[in-house]
Order: sequence, then C-alpha cells, then structure tokens
Amino acid sequence: MSHFEQEVTGLKNQLLTMASHAETAVKRALQALMQRDHDLALQVKDDDGVLDQFEIAIDDLAIHLLAKAPLASDLRLVAVAMKISQNLERVGDEAVKIAKRARDLSQEPPLKLVVAIPSMASLALEMLKTGLDAFVNHDAAAARQLIPRDKVLNSLNKQVQRDLAHHMIENPETIMRCLHLMVAAKSLERIGDHATNIAEDVVYLCEALDIRHPAKGQPA
Repeated sequence: MSHFEQEVTGLKNQLLTMASHAETAVKRALQALMQRDHDLALQVKDDDGVLDQFEIAIDDLAIHLLAKAPLASDLRLVAVAMKISQNLERVGDEAVKIAKRARDLSQEPPLKLVVAIPSMASLALEMLKTGLDAFVNHDAAAARQLIPRDKVLNSLNKQVQRDLAHHMIENPETIMRCLHLMVAAKSLERIGDHATNIAEDVVYLCEALDIRHPAKGQPA
C-alpha cells in the first residue's frame, strides 16, 4: 500500500469514527428527551466539541490529499469525505438542540399528549445509519433507497407541528413545553435532511453522478 493509500484509509477511518460519535450524540439526545434525563442532556452538549474537532481534522487531511492531485476516484472520495463530515457536524448540532429541549422539559411536568416524535426519531436514526452504511459498503443502491424516506419524515414533522399547535390552543398552559417539542421535531427532520445529503454523496462517490437536483420528471 502506497503512502497516499494509507492516508486515504486514515481519512476514511477518521470519518467513520466521527460518524459513530454523531450517531451516539443523536441517540443520547433522544434518550434524554424520552426519559427526561437532565444529566444526559448536559452530557450531549458537553461532548459536541468532539465532532467539531473531527471536522477540522478531516478537512485538514482532505486538503493535504487534494494537493497531491489524486486520480478521479480518489478525488471523489476525498471531496465526499469533506461533505459528509460537514453533514455529521451539523447532525451533532441538531443533537445538541434536542438535548437543550430535553434539559428544559425535564424541569417541567410531563406533557400528556401522544405525538409522532418517537416515530420520527426511529426513522431519522434509521436514515442516518443507512446512509453511513452505504458509504462504508460503497452501496449506491442502498443510498438511493434511503432518499424517498425523507418525504415520510417531513410528513411526520408536519403532523407533529399540527398536533402540538392544536394542543397549545386548547391548553395554553402547555405552550412552552409544546414549543420545546416542536423544535426537537424540527431537529429530527433536519437530521433526516443530512442523512439524505450523505446518501446523495454516496451515489456521487460510486457513480460519479450528481443527483442533488434531478431534472423535472427525472428520478433521483
């Protein structure tokens, strides 16, 4: 294995470690939200700097590799690694937002309302895992299958926002608690957006095809 290949492998390994941290942050934030765990919510916020440092390290190594004028396939890998690291850092930011809402809600009485946030959480985590697995396995087909799920997640978010808005009107004393949940749901929707971005990047990596903005009537 050449020195360049070793550095590319190091880049992939850093990205996979970052991905593991991002998934853990989301899972912990959701656990803090569902279980009203104040301390766990604080831990998510405290750990966010790790993802920031990974993004910086990956960018630095990627720029170093780009300066070596890699072949087309390696060039795509390096470019995609930078983009995925940016999306993972933003996933971490959304996890922190959820954790902040979990922290605030843990100080309030439980909200006696059934909304689709657990369904959103399961789908967002599934999408994130699928996108990252597609990257690991170089699997464009799996990445493509992920993309339509984003519309399902968006629909669930709209349902949650409607249900919470209606509940606030009927129960004004719950306004702040409902607003916290609205923000958490929006963060889950954005995590799905970032998972979709990762899937699109995997298709580009595997097929050298940019599907972010397909022509009208053309499937992604």
